[in-house]
Amino acid sequence: ARALAEAGRPLGRAAVIGEPTGLKPIRLHKGVMMERIDILGQSGHSSDPSLGHSALEAMQDVMGELRGLRAQWQREFNNPQFGVPQPTLNLGCIHGGDNPNRICGQCALEFDLRPLPGMDPEQLRAAIRGKLQPLALKHQVRIDYGPLFPAVPPFEQAADAELVRLAERLTGHAAQAVGFGTEAPYLQQLGCETLVLGPGDIDCAHQPGEHLELARIEPTVQLLRQLIQHYCLSRSEDVLRR
Repeated sequence: ARALAEAGRPLGRAAVIGEPTGLKPIRLHKGVMMERIDILGQSGHSSDPSLGHSALEAMQDVMGELRGLRAQWQREFNNPQFGVPQPTLNLGCIHGGDNPNRICGQCALEFDLRPLPGMDPEQLRAAIRGKLQPLALKHQVRIDYGPLFPAVPPFEQAADAELVRLAERLTGHAAQAVGFGTEAPYLQQLGCETLVLGPGDIDCAHQPGEHLELARIEPTVQLLRQLIQHYCLSRSEDVLRR
C-alpha cells in the first residue's frame, strides 16, 4: 500500500482494510513508530571514570528526555474516542555494556511511539532529535537516532463519509477508534474513502493461539457483498436510503 501511495495510482472510490475488528467499522487509528537510539561512548576500567565516557549514563538522560516529551505530548494531545486517549511512548528494550567493572562503551534503546491523528511523525522525530544533540555534547558521546522501519501514519476518516455511514448501517455499530496501525492511511492518500473492517479479534493477534472462527466467515462475505452491491451495482443514494 505504501508503494501504491508513492506511485500515486488511484484505486477507486472506497477501500476496506480487512484487519480484525470484530466486524465493527473503524474510522480512526493511531500511528506506529518503532525507533532506535544508539550511543557510542568510550569504554575503560571502572576504577578510573576519567578513562571513558559512559554510554549507559548518557542513555539514562536520553530516557529522561523521552519521558519528558511523552508527558508533554500527553498534555497537548487527547482524543476521547480512543480507549487510551493520549499518545503513548513505550521504552521497549535496552542493551548496553559487557561487564560490571567496565565503563559502558555502547548502548542501544528501542522504543514504540503511537501518535494520535493530527500528530506528524516527522515533527515528533524532529522534537526527539532536538533533545539528543545537547546530551551528546554533555556526555561526550555519539548519538545516532532513526526508525526501525518507516512510520505508519495515524489515520482518520471523516465521520460523515459515505463509506462510514454505509458500514455503520450495515453492521449496526457506530464507527470506532483503535490503537493499532494498518495500511489505511496509504490508501486514503490515493483519494479513497477508507475504513478498517474485518472478522476476528485483535486481542488474539500475534498470539500462539491466533485464529479466526469459521462462524465469522459467512457474515463477512455477506457484508462484502453488500458493499460491492452499493459501490458497483447500485446507485449509492438508493442503497443508503434503504
